[in-house]
Amino acid sequence: MPKAGIIYNEIKPVACRIARELQTQLTSLGWDVCITTGVGGIIGYSQPDLPGCYTPIEQLIPPGFDKEMSFGVVLGGDGTVLSAFRQVAPCDIPLLTVNTGHMGFLTETYVNQLPITMEKVMAGDYEIEERMMLTVRVLRGETCIWEALCLNEMVLHREPLTSMCHFEIQVGHHAPADMAADGVIVSTPTGSTAYSLSAGGAVVTPGVPVLQLMPICPHSLASRALVFSQNDPVRIFPVIPNRLVMVVDGNAGCYVLPSDEVLVERSPYTARFIRLKSPEFFRILREKLGWGLPHIAKPTSVELP
Repeated sequence: MPKAGIIYNEIKPVACRIARELQTQLTSLGWDVCITTGVGGIIGYSQPDLPGCYTPIEQLIPPGFDKEMSFGVVLGGDGTVLSAFRQVAPCDIPLLTVNTGHMGFLTETYVNQLPITMEKVMAGDYEIEERMMLTVRVLRGETCIWEALCLNEMVLHREPLTSMCHFEIQVGHHAPADMAADGVIVSTPTGSTAYSLSAGGAVVTPGVPVLQLMPICPHSLASRALVFSQNDPVRIFPVIPNRLVMVVDGNAGCYVLPSDEVLVERSPYTARFIRLKSPEFFRILREKLGWGLPHIAKPTSVELP
């Protein structure tokens, strides 16, 4: 019996309704269907007195989801997509992402296109696009006190975000560098169109095997974005007496003390997106962010009086 999964945003009525309808449809066609919400991938925030309050990466896999699953369907917006991959990436499950939110930058299709889309997916008529993910850990001495999978970016900043921080940052085997800024961002190519873009970083196409280090409001004209190999781990050491706040993909975080180390490195797991046709990144940039659109309308013809 073929096996499929459904992950949906439980606070969106349309996602809940479509999830139930899709479960019924697949079951009637002889599929074994596992269903869960995106809550399991939202790790939450550690408390100042409980900095180790987290769930290990491999323990976020929902019940019934495993390597035998042919595909999964995500019903929600970009936040649900990020949460879903955090749950299923260790199982290598490809996900069809269906937009029931607003921007839907990471989604492949819409609810009104789902019937035709599902016919293609069940027939195996699709491609798989793999996106790099990161493993983010907070180390206290030799002990890992917090970890999470990351598809977009890791952000480390002061609490509250109103004053300068100093960081010592080491990329790969290179000598450590000092950076003064409101915070720092380490992003994947997928995350280059998220927080990093808003902070002034470059857009990186998904197939380029690099990471990007982006200072937030740096206190130096020399501090600019740095693009480097995806194989180089990043070690960040706070050089201030106050604790910092780290946020991963906007929905998971941890307090970082001055004696802690933040380690960001390429994850052995990848996000596997189901694509109904060959990915066209520039088209997505144009449709979602307005990239490359003309600022002045040009007439297609001129009528002479």
